[in-house]
Amino acid sequence: MADRTKNLLAARPIILSAKINDAMSGEEHFQNTTLRPVIKMQHELFIVVFRNYISKRKNVFYELTLPKRLAYIEHAIHKDMKFRNSIKGMIIGQFTVEEYAIYIKNSSALNKRMMNIVKERLVSSIQLFEKPDMLKAV
Repeated sequence: MADRTKNLLAARPIILSAKINDAMSGEEHFQNTTLRPVIKMQHELFIVVFRNYISKRKNVFYELTLPKRLAYIEHAIHKDMKFRNSIKGMIIGQFTVEEYAIYIKNSSALNKRMMNIVKERLVSSIQLFEKPDMLKAV
């Protein structure tokens, strides 16, 4: 069990901008010490997973205007429970046992934080979600 914890923690990126201090709430501390590094580590996977999500829904995303694409991402993350639970599983699966014990005590609030961070990462990477044939032409 100690090896798993050590390996998980070693694989995570260090986020220098993540503030950690004694005055912050437990949720904010967990967000900055666990959620942000895990989500950053899983970023490439989330890109591929969202491309698959687009594909499974008949590529409608590609026909949308930018504001509607942003709304599409928001809807996928916050309203599509199957997709949301899949993303949560990819994140929670990277928790140590100790982190999971913290997570289950306040999962509702932490889920909101988690999904907001993932949404922001997808939105900030929106240029990666162009039609595959358009990417080849460049």
